[in-house]
Amino acid sequence: MPIHWFWILALLVIVLIIFGPGRLPELGGAVGKAMREFRKATTEITNEVTSATQAKQEQPASTSTETAATGSSSEANSPKS
Repeated sequence: MPIHWFWILALLVIVLIIFGPGRLPELGGAVGKAMREFRKATTEITNEVTSATQAKQEQPASTSTETAATGSSSEANSPKS
């Protein structure tokens, strides 16, 4: 459901009345800074989750090759009867 243009205009008028025209640039800068910080934090979290997921996917493959290598070395060291 889209927001009607009237509600956006009413909200802007209320903000102008509360904060006044002198503080609007300050308020806009604070909102922009908060959005940048939020975007940076979400990017960092996404990167951490992606790297953790990739590390978990690679881990079982490396342990299976280590097990195979250990198994073949134990066979080579065992006495043959």
